[in-house]
Amino acid sequence: MQFRCPVCGGALAADGGALRCEKRHAFDVSASGYTNLLPANKTHGKVPGDSREMVRARRDFLAQDYYACLLSEIADAAAEWISARGLARPAVIDAGCGEGYYTGGVADRLAREGVEADVAGFDISKFALQIAAKRDKQSRYAVASLFDLPVFDGCADLLLNIFAPYAEGEFARVLKGGGLLLMAIPGRRHLFGLKQVLYQNPYENDEEVYSLQGFRLLGRRHVRSEITLQCGADIHNLFLMTPYYWKSPRETSQRLMQMDRLETEIAFELLLYRRDDCAGNRPNGPCFCIQ
Repeated sequence: MQFRCPVCGGALAADGGALRCEKRHAFDVSASGYTNLLPANKTHGKVPGDSREMVRARRDFLAQDYYACLLSEIADAAAEWISARGLARPAVIDAGCGEGYYTGGVADRLAREGVEADVAGFDISKFALQIAAKRDKQSRYAVASLFDLPVFDGCADLLLNIFAPYAEGEFARVLKGGGLLLMAIPGRRHLFGLKQVLYQNPYENDEEVYSLQGFRLLGRRHVRSEITLQCGADIHNLFLMTPYYWKSPRETSQRLMQMDRLETEIAFELLLYRRDDCAGNRPNGPCFCIQ
């Protein structure tokens, strides 16, 4: 899976410590290992994407494996799909990869299965990719917009979209016909224990199954568990990585920050879609039952 030049659209190739196209547009590979492929004229905001503080909070929280059940389910689905199709070197894109927790986890699982996958993660936050590229050397990472991925049409066998914006046309463009889209969204009672601390009338999330143009829904997997956070640092990190940090009342936020123990449900919906095959061929794949 070649990266595409964000300036002229040509193929990028490694050239020393940079990626360079035939028209000599060059993009340095950072010391940590990622490349910035987001043109300055497409950057919205001085520092786009998640802040350094938010990224570190998510890194430290996920490092405790509180969301290991979701990672396991994503990795299982990816491995099942690739095994069923007999792909020798599948191309995998994580669109909105953040600090690479799920990207690296899927790459590790495929490597254990003996699959030599070509894995690439894209995110708009350079702070997230500094962590991802430094920790996961078997995958490639680049700063890029999900709505303008620097790869060629129909290059990916599998695309991950984990709690990230959905770019309908772009995802359809980069996935091969018959390719798989794995999308994770919060379940109905995700972090309900956290909401009970923050809100007088905590609410459940809507569970939606999205009808995506160009994709066929294969099934959905419900992932549920309960976690206990036993220190203030973990509670603070969880709070900082959620949207509730920005919209919760100050008094309840302060109450949460004084806690050193929090029990909460976690719930996720893993939605599995197959890209319509433009040629009319529908390759066989595993049957994902609704659970």
